[in-house]
Amino acid sequence: MPAFICTACGTQYPPSDATPAQCPVCEDERQYIPPEGQSWTTLERLRISHHNGFRQYEPGLIGIGTQPKFGIGQRALLLCTPEGNILWDCISLVDDATVTLIKGLGGLHTIAISHPHFYTTLVEWSRAFGDVPVHLHANDAKWVRRPDPCIKFWQGERFELLKGVTLIHGGGHFPGGSMLHWAAGAEGKGVVCSADIAIVNLDRKSFAFMRSIPNHIPLSEKAVRAIGAALMPLAFDRVYSHHFERVMHSGAKQILQSSVERYVAAIGGAYDRV
Repeated sequence: MPAFICTACGTQYPPSDATPAQCPVCEDERQYIPPEGQSWTTLERLRISHHNGFRQYEPGLIGIGTQPKFGIGQRALLLCTPEGNILWDCISLVDDATVTLIKGLGGLHTIAISHPHFYTTLVEWSRAFGDVPVHLHANDAKWVRRPDPCIKFWQGERFELLKGVTLIHGGGHFPGGSMLHWAAGAEGKGVVCSADIAIVNLDRKSFAFMRSIPNHIPLSEKAVRAIGAALMPLAFDRVYSHHFERVMHSGAKQILQSSVERYVAAIGGAYDRV
C-alpha cells in the first residue's frame, strides 16, 4: 500500500489503500488548503518529477532542498561533525542520489526536527539510514501523522544531540518549536539553525516571529520574548532559518535582541502614527 504525501504541506501519512480524507496539518490555521483543494502524491511519484539540490553554506553545513519547489519549500540541513552527522529538519523527497551523497559523507547519526511542518517523510529518512532516531519535542507529539519506533520525544528546554550540538526549545510557532545550536559553527563563533521559530527577514538585518507565516498571524509578546530568552545564554554569530536565502551571516545575536524589541514595540502600537 502507498504512503500518501500531502502535496500542499509535504506530510506523509501511514500506508493505506485510499488517500486520507483530510490533512490536519493543512487544516490548521498555521497552514492552508490550496484553492484547488487537497491533493496527494507518493514518494515513488515524487522521485520521478523532482530532485534534490545541495548547497554548502560553510564547512560542515550543507543545505538540501527539492526542485522544483514542493510542499511549503522546506529545506533540510546536513550538519557534519567529528562525532557524527545530523540531519536538521526533513524534506519530503529522499531519493537514491541523496542517500548516496550523505552516506559518502559518513551517513547519519541522528535526525532532529524543529516543528511539525518539517515532519514530512521522517520515517523514510530514518529507514534509509539504518533506522536512526528522529528527535521531536514532546509538546508537538499530537502532530505526528505517521507514528513509528524511530521517533524519540524529548522534553524540557535543552537536549544535547552530540558534543557541541544542542536542541533548544523556543516554542512560538508551535508549542514544541525547537532550534539547533552548533557551537563550532561560524568559525567557532556559533551557529543557530532556527527554522521558522526565528525567521531571518529578506533584509538580512532583522528577524520575524509568527504563529502563521502564510496567514500572517503574529505571536504574543510573551511568546517572542521566550524565544529570545531561550537563545540569549548561547554564543552564536550566524543564523540559518527556513529557506536557502534566509541566512544572517554575522552579528545575529545582537540583531535577534533588537528584533525582539522592535517586534514587541510594533504589536504594542509604536508604529501606529508613523
